[in-house]
Amino acid sequence: MELLNRKLVFKGHRVEVYEDELKVDDGRICHYDYVHNRNGAGMLLVDDSGEEDKLIFVKQFRNTLGKDDIEIPAGCQNFPEEDFLVCALREAEEETGLIPEKTYYLTKIIAAVGIFGEMTAIYIGTGLKKGRVQRDEDEYIDVITMTLDEAVEAIYGGRIIDSKTIIAILAYKDMKTGGRL
Repeated sequence: MELLNRKLVFKGHRVEVYEDELKVDDGRICHYDYVHNRNGAGMLLVDDSGEEDKLIFVKQFRNTLGKDDIEIPAGCQNFPEEDFLVCALREAEEETGLIPEKTYYLTKIIAAVGIFGEMTAIYIGTGLKKGRVQRDEDEYIDVITMTLDEAVEAIYGGRIIDSKTIIAILAYKDMKTGGRL
């Protein structure tokens, strides 16, 4: 395939929507929608100071759902070249007031690769120390904790539906049971 043209059809507060014109291998011309947003990063924070690990999440209203959602702290890069880990650490501290001493890179994902280009890097952070909460003016967040078992149950019970959060929880469970942490 060859991208022939990309035309901006909508510019919103956070995203841009483009109509792409592509030439496919047999010569036909096809049109696709492409939604652009800045890349970002998120981090599953784990309080491993007690007998049982506590996973730290943010609960916030999501207008796309019309209700609160439970997620790992995450956000967009401040500029395109910003390091993903720097972004994840900043967002974790801003949203929860916690800073991990150790971080583990998991993966990068695109939540809906057929239409979105936004890439999100996912990390795990342990050895938490106090930092400073500095939420954006439009962020209304409650910090909540769960055990690993409670978080897994929340996935299968439909209470955690955010893809980056599900990936972080299940990867953490795999790494923990596999002795890779």
